[in-house]
Amino acid sequence: MVKRNVNFNPGPAALPLEVLKIVQEELLDYQGSGMSILESSHRAKEFEAVNDQAMALVHEILGLGADYQVLFMGGGASTQFALVPMSFIPAGGTAAYVDTGEFAFKAVKEAQIIAKAHVAFSSKAEKYARVPKMSEIKYPDDVSYLHICSNNTIEGTQFHEFPETGKIPLVADMSSDIASRQLNFNKFAMIYAGAQKNLGPAGVTLVVIRNDFLSRPKPACPACSPTRLMSIINRCTTPRRFSPFTS
Repeated sequence: MVKRNVNFNPGPAALPLEVLKIVQEELLDYQGSGMSILESSHRAKEFEAVNDQAMALVHEILGLGADYQVLFMGGGASTQFALVPMSFIPAGGTAAYVDTGEFAFKAVKEAQIIAKAHVAFSSKAEKYARVPKMSEIKYPDDVSYLHICSNNTIEGTQFHEFPETGKIPLVADMSSDIASRQLNFNKFAMIYAGAQKNLGPAGVTLVVIRNDFLSRPKPACPACSPTRLMSIINRCTTPRRFSPFTS
């Protein structure tokens, strides 16, 4: 075999060689079905089994309770910067954001296009050199949710504790450190992350939503928002195939 190299630049991370070999072996004929999993109907039992197994593994790895739903979405995690406020901030409402880096700031800017976004903390004036102490995060008690970015790749900062938000849903972009450490993921109302850093190949965004948060979207939200997607069980569009299969 040729020498394996590892990409430490932005974008896709290394995949285990064992996984790549399985993909190679099964890509043309998935488990004797006579076709690739990439060609199989998304309603066929073969793909349903792949999708169900991937969702079950997310529950297992993150230690999620039965009250969480798992989605595999397209558009990259940055698409959630818009879909989250579009889905969960009602007319006239406000959400709170912690601004700790370039991607956290992008989330703030997208939310401000759609609704009111209260900046609960910002270290921008400090060139994003730190994340806040929990006592520094301030927001009104009627916000729709509090949004954080758990790890700031460019700036090299990471949350090692998370705010206790009580009845306020806690939403986190975990794109760069999802599943890299043991956490109590059950304290989050919603987590989203691009798969390419820790979970699998680029092309799918993991979205995890707790049922109580899922049940409270505003009446008009995008057809392919997490809330609308769940109502038709991952069938807003033909689901991603290769990424859940490989992940």
